Amino acid sequence: MKYYIIAGEASGDLHGSNLMKALLKEDSAAEIRFWGGDLMEKAGGTLVKHYRELAFMGFIEVVFNLKTILNNIKFCKKDIENFQPDVIIFIDYPGFNMRIAKWAKEKGIRTHYYISPQIWAWKENRIKDIKRDFDKLYVILPFEKDFYEKKHGFPVEFVGHPLIDAIHNRTVVDENSFRKEHQLDEKPIVALLPGSRKQEISKMLSLMLSVVEDFPNHQFVIAGAPSQEYAFYSQFLKNKNVHFIANRTYDLLSVSQAALVTSGTATLETALFKVPEVVCYKGSWASYQIAKRIITLKYISLVNLIMDREVVTELIQDECNPKNIKKELEKLFEPQHRKQLLEQFDELEQKLGGIGASEKTAKMIVNSVKG
Repeated sequence: MKYYIIAGEASGDLHGSNLMKALLKEDSAAEIRFWGGDLMEKAGGTLVKHYRELAFMGFIEVVFNLKTILNNIKFCKKDIENFQPDVIIFIDYPGFNMRIAKWAKEKGIRTHYYISPQIWAWKENRIKDIKRDFDKLYVILPFEKDFYEKKHGFPVEFVGHPLIDAIHNRTVVDENSFRKEHQLDEKPIVALLPGSRKQEISKMLSLMLSVVEDFPNHQFVIAGAPSQEYAFYSQFLKNKNVHFIANRTYDLLSVSQAALVTSGTATLETALFKVPEVVCYKGSWASYQIAKRIITLKYISLVNLIMDREVVTELIQDECNPKNIKKELEKLFEPQHRKQLLEQFDELEQKLGGIGASEKTAKMIVNSVKG
């Protein structure tokens, strides 16, 4: 069968790659065409567009790039028509994917959504579009099943979180070899995960690095995003206690003592690696003013949302400043606080279900399309 997959961000590339591997096991004759990244390309299939051409952050940035976005939508529709897939699998990225889904449904093409849009956070009225435009919905957060089924009467499948698969299936790195390879000394490591887009990286790294001098007994390591080149990060490497490692975020987290993390999937990844963290986020003034008026969630990190309580500290907008970052990072090295965090991270993992999200989803998709 023919599968068309659309993932528009780094996290979608990771989950898309694991889903593709599972699809190829379920359907050995699978023909896959996709929008994604390097990981999906390694898994097989034909790459149409890389997500680095698609990622625009914030309300204002989207407006400035509206022409590019509309051209991508037009191109995507034409490419789908030429490919004639048996099913389109959408992975997150709702602004783009829901437009394509509406069009595809009208064309009579099967539409499956893996990692559904976070309409429980904002734009809940999108439920009408989801009910109209999608044949199947696969959710990865435990509270999403109740949200869709009990609140909105739309049946969905809870498949567990694919991050557990990604972490479970990775090759475990030897810490001594890793440190030697990247010229890291024996000091404890603080991982810096400032996001994947240039706008947020520039803003967040400047804040994260402001506390380096306050922690001379630790070394700070920037986790380079796969979508960015080393040349972009070089401007931040002016302190001998700051290092840079590209495309090895999981290996870095596995040897880190603490982390400063920009809100997003990385907050959950860090917790699943059992690394105490502080969540830091500061957007443009205009984007933040818009967001706080339409998003009604108590928390911005997935860790706190899933646990429905504050497990990790969130420093947002004005609270995200050098003084507060230093204060909260110091807490992460306190034995009792660390112990409490790690216990709650264990509870978090249990809530997310076991391994096998990619395999479960692939089997359901193949069986549904065949049926």
